[in-house]
Amino acid sequence: MDGAPDREVLKRVFAAALAAVDPRCALGPHLNEVRKLYRGGSFDRLLVVGFGKGALPMAHAAEEALLDDIAAGAVIVPRGSAAGRLPERVRVLEGSHPHPDEHSVTASREVVQLLQGVDARTLLLVLVSGGGSALFTMPAPEITLEEKAVTSRLLMEASADIFQLNTVRKHLSAVKGGQLAALAHPARTVVLAVSDVPGDRPEIIASGPAYPDPSTFADAVDILDHFDLLEKVPPAVRDRLVRGAQGQVPETPKPEDPIFAAVQTTIVSTNRDAKDAAASEAARLGLKVRLMEEPVCGEARVAGERLAQLALGERSRLRQGERLCLVSGGETTVKVTGSGKGGRNQELALSFAMAVAGEPGVALLSAGTDGIDGPTDAAGAIVDGETVPRAREAGMEPELYLQNNDAYSFFDPLGALVRTGPTGTNVMDLQIAVISG
Repeated sequence: MDGAPDREVLKRVFAAALAAVDPRCALGPHLNEVRKLYRGGSFDRLLVVGFGKGALPMAHAAEEALLDDIAAGAVIVPRGSAAGRLPERVRVLEGSHPHPDEHSVTASREVVQLLQGVDARTLLLVLVSGGGSALFTMPAPEITLEEKAVTSRLLMEASADIFQLNTVRKHLSAVKGGQLAALAHPARTVVLAVSDVPGDRPEIIASGPAYPDPSTFADAVDILDHFDLLEKVPPAVRDRLVRGAQGQVPETPKPEDPIFAAVQTTIVSTNRDAKDAAASEAARLGLKVRLMEEPVCGEARVAGERLAQLALGERSRLRQGERLCLVSGGETTVKVTGSGKGGRNQELALSFAMAVAGEPGVALLSAGTDGIDGPTDAAGAIVDGETVPRAREAGMEPELYLQNNDAYSFFDPLGALVRTGPTGTNVMDLQIAVISG
């Protein structure tokens, strides 16, 4: 593969990264420990619940390791992803992602229903992965689903990051921010999580339903105020958050709450695992490797330009014939001002392509490890120095597409989109660049 085309190398490296974070592989050792705990403890019932883009393969892994012990279970997956062989003892329910709908709420109620009657002799296994915030949704009693969805949409369009978004979500929910742990108390609870957030913070993954919540109602109010949304969200949302900040609504469970003495949380797969696997595959293919430690975050179009300048700088230091693979990961945001179609990886790739237009020896793949980039059928895109010149020859002006948040329409006719289909995992995004001297 030493002389293989950049596009082929990028695809091979990305595929290796996805294989490394397959939940069924990552869960194995941890499920063995769960089995030992159950069979060696004073438990008489094992329940399994889960939610997220990785919930189906995680449920399969749980059944393979624990089948004879599972009394009942239910997991919530994105609509349309419950295909092929389904688990036997763990029900597969469908919800909507990235915006929850009534199916999400109905499925979430079924999950909560499973917890009725749990006691200290119950072992509860909770399987958490990215996308769980939308799929595991039960609005607080005075908030409607639509009011919560409008609030989330406003924050996303304002370019709120996952920390800000989930802080608000937790305080509009009956199950997020440690509240699932409260519902499951006094059961012994083991949480196995696939991380889709920078820093791998358990309180942020799927809005931390079984983890102590350090954020407050006051934090949620401050976030809405920061984005000038406090007067734009539905009145019931504003009223609940403001009353909560004034101490009139009970807070989410905090780290000192005794319920968490019976909860154990382990993160089984991360973006770093994917980056390490990508780096190993690139080295195996004969490339030098530079792995970036800092997460790629902020505005997608800004991050794309920054990565382009970094790649060009790396190229200037390579000797003729040398090839370098630059591996990074994280999660950017898109401030939606146009009416086009795309996702953060496609927008980042378009910005990168514009910055390296006409430059030889620089190619980039930016894609979501879940196989889904925004409301599209693509995971991301592959670009190089010829992408923008080819587009202009076809009468396409990249600046207009970027301005309209329409990267999908730009890349589709160029054959530059990366389509993997849903991968069953989610450890944020990867950016993989191949640079030739």
